[in-house]
Amino acid sequence: MKLWIANIAPGTTDDEIKALVKKYGTGLECISIQREDGNGSRPAAGIECSGTRIAVGNLSLRLNGMYWKGRPLTSTTSMSS
Repeated sequence: MKLWIANIAPGTTDDEIKALVKKYGTGLECISIQREDGNGSRPAAGIECSGTRIAVGNLSLRLNGMYWKGRPLTSTTSMSS
């Protein structure tokens, strides 16, 4: 499963994103992170996660709307491509 997180604060590192997933995604780990900068105002990341579909879905629900680094995150899931 892929976790999509949008409205990430500019300058956020991959290590910070991995720490966020580890903190709130019980039993999940980042396999890879693909950045989507767009116009730079609302950077996003597609995160390939290990773990079950349910665990990734629960993490998405937990992160959606969460304020992190001064910004409200938007999160959803998709099947891996």
